[in-house]
Amino acid sequence: MSSSSSPAAPEPKAVPSPCVSVCNMDASTGLCVGCFRTIEEIARWSQMTDRDKELVLNKLAIRRVSK
Repeated sequence: MSSSSSPAAPEPKAVPSPCVSVCNMDASTGLCVGCFRTIEEIARWSQMTDRDKELVLNKLAIRRVSK
Protein backbone atom coordinates (compact mmCIF):
# COMPACT_ATOMS: atom_id res chain seq x y z
CA MET A 1 0.00 0.00 0.00
CA SER A 2 1.27 3.38 -0.82
CA SER A 3 0.50 6.22 1.45
CA SER A 4 0.18 9.60 -0.12
CA SER A 5 0.57 12.51 2.16
CA SER A 6 -0.74 15.86 1.22
CA PRO A 7 1.21 18.94 2.15
CA ALA A 8 0.19 20.54 5.39
CA ALA A 9 -1.89 23.66 5.12
CA PRO A 10 0.08 26.77 5.98
CA GLU A 11 -0.48 28.14 9.44
CA PRO A 12 -2.81 31.14 9.43
CA LYS A 13 -1.05 34.40 10.13
CA ALA A 14 -1.91 36.07 13.40
CA VAL A 15 -3.79 39.33 13.17
CA PRO A 16 -1.13 42.04 13.60
CA SER A 17 -1.47 44.76 16.18
CA PRO A 18 -2.47 48.16 14.79
CA CYS A 19 0.00 49.85 17.16
CA VAL A 20 2.19 52.43 15.41
CA SER A 21 4.25 53.30 18.52
CA VAL A 22 2.56 56.68 18.93
CA CYS A 23 1.00 55.86 22.29
CA ASN A 24 -0.93 58.82 23.60
CA MET A 25 -4.54 58.74 24.78
CA ASP A 26 -6.76 61.62 23.66
CA ALA A 27 -8.74 62.68 26.74
CA SER A 28 -11.64 64.01 24.68
CA THR A 29 -12.20 60.83 22.65
CA GLY A 30 -10.70 58.15 24.90
CA LEU A 31 -8.78 56.84 21.88
CA CYS A 32 -5.08 56.41 21.25
CA VAL A 33 -3.98 59.09 18.79
CA GLY A 34 -1.72 56.57 17.04
CA CYS A 35 -3.89 53.49 16.56
CA PHE A 36 -7.40 54.74 17.48
CA ARG A 37 -7.99 51.93 20.00
CA THR A 38 -9.55 52.42 23.42
CA ILE A 39 -7.45 51.64 26.47
CA GLU A 40 -9.57 48.49 26.97
CA GLU A 41 -8.91 47.33 23.41
CA ILE A 42 -5.19 47.92 23.87
CA ALA A 43 -5.12 46.05 27.19
CA ARG A 44 -7.12 43.07 25.88
CA TRP A 45 -5.43 42.77 22.45
CA SER A 46 -3.09 39.90 23.33
CA GLN A 47 -5.96 37.85 24.80
CA MET A 48 -8.44 38.49 21.95
CA THR A 49 -9.32 35.88 19.37
CA ASP A 50 -8.38 36.64 15.77
CA ARG A 51 -12.07 37.23 15.06
CA ASP A 52 -12.32 39.80 17.88
CA LYS A 53 -9.16 41.50 16.62
CA GLU A 54 -10.65 41.73 13.13
CA LEU A 55 -13.79 43.32 14.61
CA VAL A 56 -11.65 45.90 16.39
CA LEU A 57 -9.70 46.60 13.18
CA ASN A 58 -13.01 47.25 11.40
CA LYS A 59 -13.98 49.73 14.13
CA LEU A 60 -10.60 51.45 13.78
CA ALA A 61 -11.16 52.02 10.07
CA ILE A 62 -14.44 53.80 10.89
CA ARG A 63 -12.83 55.80 13.71
CA ARG A 64 -10.02 57.02 11.42
CA VAL A 65 -12.51 58.30 8.85
CA SER A 66 -14.69 59.89 11.53
CA LYS A 67 -11.89 61.81 13.27
